[in-house]
Amino acid sequence: MNRDQLFALAQHLTPQKTLSRLAGRLAECENTWVKDTFIQNFIKKYQVDMNEAIEPNPQSYKNFNAFFTRAIKPELRPIASDDKAIACPADGAISQLGDIEYGTLLQAKGHTYSLTSLLGGDAELSNRFIGGKFATVYLSPKDYHRVHMPIDGKLTKMIHIPGKLFSVNKVTAEQIPNVFARNERTVCIFETAVGPMAVILVGAMIVASIETIWAGQVTPFNKNVVTWDYDKLNQVELKKGEEMGRFKLGSTAIVLFGADANNWEDHLEATTPTRMGMPFGSINI
Repeated sequence: MNRDQLFALAQHLTPQKTLSRLAGRLAECENTWVKDTFIQNFIKKYQVDMNEAIEPNPQSYKNFNAFFTRAIKPELRPIASDDKAIACPADGAISQLGDIEYGTLLQAKGHTYSLTSLLGGDAELSNRFIGGKFATVYLSPKDYHRVHMPIDGKLTKMIHIPGKLFSVNKVTAEQIPNVFARNERTVCIFETAVGPMAVILVGAMIVASIETIWAGQVTPFNKNVVTWDYDKLNQVELKKGEEMGRFKLGSTAIVLFGADANNWEDHLEATTPTRMGMPFGSINI
């Protein structure tokens, strides 16, 4: 058994949710010594560039979560301005992107997973994306951890799907089948000028919570699939580049479009670094 296989095995044996919830409590601690020590060690280990932050002083944050979800200077993340341009939703790196073929998405070389499973078992919803395209962006610990709108959209549905909390880094994606369709996640469905768009926020080991700007903290929630229908609630309409959600400790964002709705930028491939707002593709209008 090699090192990567041992890492995957360890995740199966680890009490994922207990560990993650304990980490979440520590990340909310406002004791000056605890939060400053935690933040300084994190900055050093992951070489976080605090000059990008609107508040560059690490000691100014009330707790680790406030630091981790820090806002950055907007001029450092210009939003792709062409009317047809899709803006990258997050800092990080491409995990995979491509076509949704036969109702499956590519997770890693040799591994695919089910679109319907990713969307919580909703076959009717998944049919709206058959033949479309997907992109998966992995946010590493050092990255900016807010997720923004790829294009203008009106929110129609949000689904919380409980699940595991495996890590979602490259090693795990290559070793653990169906990891994105097994982990806890929040599916956000938007209606756009080119049809449906999904932005899926996937939880992971040590991720204390997922938030959206319209609902606040969505996970941890409960053990059931929960759906909010925004056609019947207050309307939420967001412009391209506006924040739509965030992770308290990092994870993965997956974007889905329906058939013939878009194309990705030709240079994008697995491991390509991303910056929120950069040109990510174009819509077909």
